[in-house]
Amino acid sequence: MKTTKIFADRNLIVGKVQPTLYGSFIEHLGRAVYEGIYEPGHPTADQDGFRGDVISLIQELNVPIVRYPGGNFVSGYDWRDGIGPKEKRPVRLDLAWHTTEPNEFGTDEFMKWCKKTGITPMMAVNMGTGSVKDAAQLVEYCNHAGGTTISDYRRANGSEEPYNVKYWCIGNEMDGPWQIGHLTADEYGKKALEAAKVMRWTNGETEKEAAGERLKLIVTGSSSHEMKTFPEWDRIVLEHTYKQIDYLSMHRYYEYDEESDHPLEDFLGAADDMSEYIKTLKATIEYVRAKVRSKKQVHISFDEWNIWTQSAERTEPLWKRAPHLLEDVYTFRDMLVFAGLMNTLLNNCDIVHVACLAQLVNVIAPIMTEKGGRAFRQTIFYPFKYLSNTARGETVRTFSDSDTFENQYGKARYLNEAVNFDPETRTLVVSLCNYAQEKRGVELELRSFGELKAKEYVEMTSSDLGAVNGFGAENVAPHEKDLPAVKDGSRVSLVLPPMSWSYLRFQA
Repeated sequence: MKTTKIFADRNLIVGKVQPTLYGSFIEHLGRAVYEGIYEPGHPTADQDGFRGDVISLIQELNVPIVRYPGGNFVSGYDWRDGIGPKEKRPVRLDLAWHTTEPNEFGTDEFMKWCKKTGITPMMAVNMGTGSVKDAAQLVEYCNHAGGTTISDYRRANGSEEPYNVKYWCIGNEMDGPWQIGHLTADEYGKKALEAAKVMRWTNGETEKEAAGERLKLIVTGSSSHEMKTFPEWDRIVLEHTYKQIDYLSMHRYYEYDEESDHPLEDFLGAADDMSEYIKTLKATIEYVRAKVRSKKQVHISFDEWNIWTQSAERTEPLWKRAPHLLEDVYTFRDMLVFAGLMNTLLNNCDIVHVACLAQLVNVIAPIMTEKGGRAFRQTIFYPFKYLSNTARGETVRTFSDSDTFENQYGKARYLNEAVNFDPETRTLVVSLCNYAQEKRGVELELRSFGELKAKEYVEMTSSDLGAVNGFGAENVAPHEKDLPAVKDGSRVSLVLPPMSWSYLRFQA
């Protein structure tokens, strides 16, 4: 049995883990909204039509921030369609996903849902068919106290107090030809700059105001590093907008491709590939920062990421309301890769300050529902839950002598890890993925944390890589292990099963 040594020292800090790293995403797509978070008449629904069973599962995941309303949807969306009396709201064709949008759920409903769930809203403005003026007026609707026509619409619609939304995405995937109103980098950069300016003006900001009172603006970066315009798109957009914005967005999805030369290895290489993508964007940001002579640090908002079988064909008819779209049922194999992606986000927390798992309910999501009925936890639910609830504080740099395997992205490690320490609670968390098809020994050396005591040891394994969960059938779930001994207060020996994810929590 091969043994891998992993070393971590409390003094070697990658960066602080922002709570917003554990965000998610709700788009008007498929059944994410309708029959997902919103289903009047459901046995668990409250007076506002919000499903209580779904809220409970979201709170179990401990999601702090949710991006809304898109996604591709936002590039053709007029936010005014989703406010006011529901019986007077227009029914529209959504050209992004070729469905019918009833607009029964809009900005006010989303804000009310966020308040009930304790979630921070992250709004997106339309940079496709929308104008700079539209963006400014949505900020006015959400954040201005009152006394203007736009802000008084909000008050008339039931919210006397402003929503004070801080996080704003300026468009979505504008680099993509599939996007409604697609723009070149130069066109988008100029438009995004003007949008940022008027959004800040509308919010009543001046450069002398405290940074905590300012909007957090996210400019659209590349939707994938496979785009021909990457990373030139990001450079051009940043050069236009750097002094006005706070984050550069990035998106990335991975899928298991049976047609590739080495399907399993190519899929398992995703975590290391994601890390290279982040490093390239980090370098691009630093280049532009130097070029524009700025002392400000722009960070990354990785506001779409997940496993998604994009090659799957659509089976639902066009123009249906709330069709079953993108309802991937996640396997044990998907969970393994997903856990590695979470490790990658944690290991790059110095530059990635916001991340949004796409999406939250039904659409490529950790939670699945049935109309009028039950909900269940997908396989990917569990790594997110454990890490979101405990991997806080700071990521600690690790050093590993893990061997590697070849894949479509180059080389990737068989042992993929992340180590986090929260100085306030003195909690140390270790997340370990074993991508080898045989058991592996691990020698952990966790220095400078003080005397460590093991408090929790959870493992996810399966003899069937294709195993899935379903309504009333939880075939893939974590199981508790006997706590490992800690030698000399810092050394831990483990044996990881083949193709497994392990989670350990220690108290220092």
